[in-house]
Amino acid sequence: MARQIELEVPAGLDGERLDKVVASLLDLSRSQASLVAQAGVTVDGIDAGASDRVAAGAVIRCVPPEASPALEPEPVEFEVLYEDEAMLVVDKPAEVVVHPGAGQARGTLAAGLLHRFPELEGVGDAGRWGLVHRLDRETSGAIVVGRTHQAFALLRAQLAEREMRRIYTAIVEGRMEAATGTVDAPIARDPARPTRRAVVAGGRPARTHYEVIRHFEKVDHSLLAVSLETGRTHQIRVHMSAIGHPVAGDRSYGATRLSVPRICLHAARVELDHPLTGERLNVEAPLPSDLEAVLRGLS
Repeated sequence: MARQIELEVPAGLDGERLDKVVASLLDLSRSQASLVAQAGVTVDGIDAGASDRVAAGAVIRCVPPEASPALEPEPVEFEVLYEDEAMLVVDKPAEVVVHPGAGQARGTLAAGLLHRFPELEGVGDAGRWGLVHRLDRETSGAIVVGRTHQAFALLRAQLAEREMRRIYTAIVEGRMEAATGTVDAPIARDPARPTRRAVVAGGRPARTHYEVIRHFEKVDHSLLAVSLETGRTHQIRVHMSAIGHPVAGDRSYGATRLSVPRICLHAARVELDHPLTGERLNVEAPLPSDLEAVLRGLS
């Protein structure tokens, strides 16, 4: 018999649709969450549908999607930035995929985490044990990991309630005239190219904040600190491209001016409340050598 799980609706998702809440808490696409709802979901013991609104504190019972094949531990290179009995913050290298997926079964960060921290098995989502969020393959930097069921649930709730701040370093094309700004534009799959995302009316809400750190006059590029209010796939890349300043090296979203080894995007810092003590943590991931070299070349 399929295993049911319980999810408590966090305050940050009060009044949202059931499928959106399930998608957020289980790290699923909206279509996957709709399938979960169709398979049978109760809210506080009452049958509910995908479009029903749910209140903070309500308890959802559902059957999660069928688990991925068992994750096999294997040695994968990454640095640990913060570690205690409840959680980790690790520094994902560029080109390392976070968890197994289409076309990538081995060499993932998830497998490396399980190899180094075997107690993660069973915490969180199958195939991505302990991982609270993700980064694109070409993006380097800080990722938060829960080591216990309690810590994982509290960290995921912070993410859903937008209490966890993720700050990125990005090099973008062109001179950003405003010192600070916000891009508020919905994101969905690009109708013309399904492997990409795009700003699409009716897409999922997405807000990106940026601050200009430096201009590179001779190459007409800008160095930014970027923070996410939401966490859509490719969000920074899509939003920067949409305002005419694609991330350097990101040819999928229109960058053409620089020849660089990869997309110039790095998850530089994460700020969160410790899931046990409540202490506010600020963990930094140093800029990797390949992006340091890009900055030297632009100066």
